[in-house]
Amino acid sequence: MHFDEFLKYPPKIQNVELPATQAHAKMAPSNRLELLKSVDFSKINPRQAAVMMLFYPKDAQTHLALILRNSYNGVHSSQIAFPGGKVEHFDADLQATALRETHEEVGIHPDCIQVIRPFTQVYIPPSNFMVYPFMGYSHHELQFVLQEEEVAGLVELPLADFLDDSILKNKIMKTSYADAFEVPGFQVNEHFIWGATAMMLSELKETLKMVL
Repeated sequence: MHFDEFLKYPPKIQNVELPATQAHAKMAPSNRLELLKSVDFSKINPRQAAVMMLFYPKDAQTHLALILRNSYNGVHSSQIAFPGGKVEHFDADLQATALRETHEEVGIHPDCIQVIRPFTQVYIPPSNFMVYPFMGYSHHELQFVLQEEEVAGLVELPLADFLDDSILKNKIMKTSYADAFEVPGFQVNEHFIWGATAMMLSELKETLKMVL
C-alpha cells in the first residue's frame, strides 16, 4: 500500500472498537488460552512493558518495523518482536515507555513518531510480563540504528504482505509449555512470528481490515 493511501486511515483507527482478545485468540497457542483461564493477576503481579507497532514509508510503500532479538539465555531469545521494553520508574506513562524503548532499540526519536492509539495488552506467562502495544507512524523514511546489545536485526514488513492471509501458518514449536506443540503464527520470509507478538499482530491486522 502506498504510504499516502495509508495516511487516510489513522483517524478511523482511533475510533474503532478493538477486536481485543477475540483477535488475540486466533494466534494464541491453545495451551496458553487454557493457562490464562486460571491466572489470578492480583496474586502474580506481572511486570509491565510497552512496545511500538511502527509504520513508516519505504520507497513510498507502507512498512511495519519488527526486530530480531539477540540470542541469550532467556525465554525470548532470538524471537521476532516489536521494539519496546519494560517500564522504568521515570517513564511518565506506558506510551512514554514505548517511545523511549523504540528510540533506544532502533534509534527512532519520539519526535519522529505520531502515536495513533494504544491496543489491547497481552500477558506473557513465561516471563510474567503484561505488554501494552501502541500503534504509531512516521511521515518520513527512517534511518534505523540498532542497539547491538539487544537487537540482532530489523525485519521490515510491507503492509501489503502483512494483510495477505497466505503468511498465516501453523508450525510445530518447542514452547515453555511443551516440547512439541503446534502453534499459529505469521511466516515472514525466513522468520516465524508466534506467541505474544503474533497475538498483537492479529489484533492489528483485524483492526486494519475494519477500516481499509
